[in-house]
Amino acid sequence: MAIKLHRCKNLWVKGPHPCWTVQKALDDAGVNYEVVKEKWFGPREETVSRTGQKRFPWIEFEDGTVYREESKDMAARISSEKLTEAPRQQIGAQA
Repeated sequence: MAIKLHRCKNLWVKGPHPCWTVQKALDDAGVNYEVVKEKWFGPREETVSRTGQKRFPWIEFEDGTVYREESKDMAARISSEKLTEAPRQQIGAQA
């Protein structure tokens, strides 16, 4: 499964940072993904268009659907190997 992890552009930030939490869970689970660096400040039009809100991170699946929850919940789902069962939505048009 090829997915895209949409996260803030601050790849150097570790620790309890939400984007890093999800990225680490993907790495630990051996999931193949591409990082899409989004704007840290500003209106985040793409994120709002695709998820209905402004928060990172979010995952885009191959079929264009997206998955967004709190990072700890996303990481738990990934760690339990249930990413494919994640609730998906398709609000805005694909980029």
